[in-house]
Amino acid sequence: MKFTKMQGLGNDYIYVYSKKEPENPADLSIKLSDRHFGIGSDGMIWILPSKIADFKMRIFNADGSEA
Repeated sequence: MKFTKMQGLGNDYIYVYSKKEPENPADLSIKLSDRHFGIGSDGMIWILPSKIADFKMRIFNADGSEA
C-alpha cells in the first residue's frame, strides 16, 4: 500500500489514495497508527472515488473511530 504521511500543527496523518473502499478501515487505522508497532500517526485519511464530487475523504482516528 502506498501512502503519504503529513504533519502540521502537532498532528500527523497517514493519507491513502484508494480506488475502492477498504474492507475494514477502522482496524487498519488502529494498526498503522500505532507509534510502537505501526507507522505512527493521529489517524488515517482515505481519499476515495465519489459519484458526486472529484473525490471523498474518510477520516479515522488512531482509535478506529470515524471523525
